[in-house]
Amino acid sequence: MQVVVVDSQVNAWDSFVQSAQGSTPYHQFKWKTIITKSFGHQCHYLGAIDNNGEWQGVLPLVHMRSTLFGNFLISVPFVNYGGLLYKNDSAAGVLLEEAERLRRSLGATHVELRHVGETLKGIPTRQHKVTMILDLASDSDVQWRTFNAKLRNQIRKAEKSGLQFVAGHLELLDGFYEVFTRNMRDLGTPVYSKSFFRNILEAFPDTTRIFAVYHETRMIAAGIGSWFKNTLEIPWASSIGDYKMLCPNNMLYWEAIRFAICNGLNRLDFGRSTPNEGTYNFKEQWGAQPVELYWQYLMDGRNVMPDLSPSNPRYQTAIRIWQRLPLPATRILGPMIVRNIP
Repeated sequence: MQVVVVDSQVNAWDSFVQSAQGSTPYHQFKWKTIITKSFGHQCHYLGAIDNNGEWQGVLPLVHMRSTLFGNFLISVPFVNYGGLLYKNDSAAGVLLEEAERLRRSLGATHVELRHVGETLKGIPTRQHKVTMILDLASDSDVQWRTFNAKLRNQIRKAEKSGLQFVAGHLELLDGFYEVFTRNMRDLGTPVYSKSFFRNILEAFPDTTRIFAVYHETRMIAAGIGSWFKNTLEIPWASSIGDYKMLCPNNMLYWEAIRFAICNGLNRLDFGRSTPNEGTYNFKEQWGAQPVELYWQYLMDGRNVMPDLSPSNPRYQTAIRIWQRLPLPATRILGPMIVRNIP
C-alpha cells in the first residue's frame, strides 16, 4: 500500500468516492478547487493505492494557518463532513500515518477529521454535534401526512400569507447573499464571500439549486441545496427575522422536500445542530432523526482538544461586537476573518 498526493488523477479519485460506502459530497475532488479558489488554502489530497493499482482510500486535507486561530489541518473545513474514506484498515492506517507526518512537517498543532455516523477507535474525539436526517416518502402526499397538525398549519400559513417559492441557480445568488449576510450578522458570525457560493454553484451546476421564498418582490428566506447519491442537503439557509411570523422557513423546507421527492431522492439532510437547541428543535419537528458527528484529532501531545466554535467563551465578546456592526462592514470584513475559521 502506498500513499500518493493527488493532483491530476481526478477521475480515479471521484470514481472511488462514488463507489465507496460512507462517502459524502465533500470528498469529491472539485472541493479542492473550490477551497483553493475561494480561500487560498493549500490542500493535500491523499490517496491510498495498493500494489495492483486499486484505490483503497482517500483523505482530503486542507492546511489552515493564521495568527488568531492557529496552524492546523482539517478534513474538510467550512462544511459538516470529510475525514477518512477507506475500504480496509490497512488503507486507513497508512493515510493516518501520512496525515501525522504531514502535521509534523507543517508544524501544525492538530489534524481534525470530521466523521459522520461512525468513528475511528483510539484517537481523541468530540461528540458535540449531530446532523439531522429525514427519510423521505416516495410521494409528497404521503410525506405530508407524516407531519403533525402544528407543522402543517405553519406551512399553510406561509401559503395563505401570499409567500411564493422559487427554485433557481446563479440568478438567485444576489438575493440569497443579501438574506444570508443579514442573518449571519444578527447571529454574530462572520460571513463567507459571495464568490465562495458562486464557486460551489459553478462547480456543481447539475446538483445544486438555490431555494428562495419571496414576500411580494423581496426575498425573505433562502437556502443552497445540493445533492449527492440519494440525499439532498441544505448546508446554508437563512431568513429575515422580521418575517418570522409568516413562517417562510416552513415553506422553504417543505418545498425542498417536494423537490427532493420529485427528483428521486430519499433523504433530506437538515445539517449540523447542537442537541436540544433552537435549530435542532425546528428540524426535529419534521421527523428528522439525529446522527452523531465525530470530530476526531491527531494532536501534538496536548491534552485539550481544540475548540473554535462560537460557543467557546473566549469568542463571546467578539460575537457581541459583530452583531452591532453595520451590514456593509460585515460584508467587507467577514470574508477576511471567516477564511480562517473552519
